[in-house]
Amino acid sequence: MMKIALLGTGFGQAHAAVYAARGDVEVVVFGRDVEKTAKMAGRFGFASSTETDAAFEDPSFDLVDICLPVGLHAPFVLRALEAGKHALVELPLADNLVDAKRVAEAAARSDKHVFVDMFERFIPANRALFDAVREGTYGRLEQLTLWNLTAHLWPGASLGLKVLPLEALHSDMDIITRVLGLPRDITVSTVERDEHSAAVDAAFRFDGASARSSVSSLMPMSWGARGGYTATFERGVLDAASTMGFDGKPSGAVTAYTADGAHELALPPADQYAAMIGHVMDVLHGGAENQIGPDSVLDALKLTLDLEQRVNGSR
Repeated sequence: MMKIALLGTGFGQAHAAVYAARGDVEVVVFGRDVEKTAKMAGRFGFASSTETDAAFEDPSFDLVDICLPVGLHAPFVLRALEAGKHALVELPLADNLVDAKRVAEAAARSDKHVFVDMFERFIPANRALFDAVREGTYGRLEQLTLWNLTAHLWPGASLGLKVLPLEALHSDMDIITRVLGLPRDITVSTVERDEHSAAVDAAFRFDGASARSSVSSLMPMSWGARGGYTATFERGVLDAASTMGFDGKPSGAVTAYTADGAHELALPPADQYAAMIGHVMDVLHGGAENQIGPDSVLDALKLTLDLEQRVNGSR
């Protein structure tokens, strides 16, 4: 039985839902507001506390799951390591590269694991893209377009220009750097309806390839959330489209287009958050190597921070 201190009652709900479906964890939810924290914990059948220090000082906790504002991510991961505990942290790992590298270095020195919630790595459609690039199934990747258009499905959460790069585009930057590396050049355009609703379109240039990432929070509630990608290779195209929501359970499909015609790829069903947390548990039980360690996210964070500077640097 793994005992987990879950910090945060906002996006922590997505993690809590996964833990509640497992039989091998004991969870205590930590938050600042007594009533809000108890209500959220009770919904999933967990205990609750407002004494955050206990998450680090109580020796019975094995893992600290950090779902707090971005500025607290790196300090709380470092505190968990210092307390001799494993840490799972929501993305991004930090709001600057200096702190991110400090975490990566501390994790390398520690006998404890640090996991960054790069949930998009566990989405079957994305795995199909990673596999095609790694195996050269359709030749060299020449052009990649990623898009995510969403309504305000998360009550109280801002999706304006101040937060979109770090909190909405980071996953795309991880995909781009995993398949193409770091770009030679970036061009960015933005639209701002108000402080909580906006859109960002970013174009990236590589040697012999290009990529584009678009995110928008300008959609009406009836739209929901939809995303996908089109990956153009020398000998074919992969086209993915999905719908997704707060429960982290997207539905969608990937179609391969080649000279032989079009066919839909057979993808395994997957809940990306359940798969991510399942991976964490597998690693902690000695059954897998950590695929979402802090050292693996540094390029994606660098690109995300470069993008954030272009979007908000002069604001």
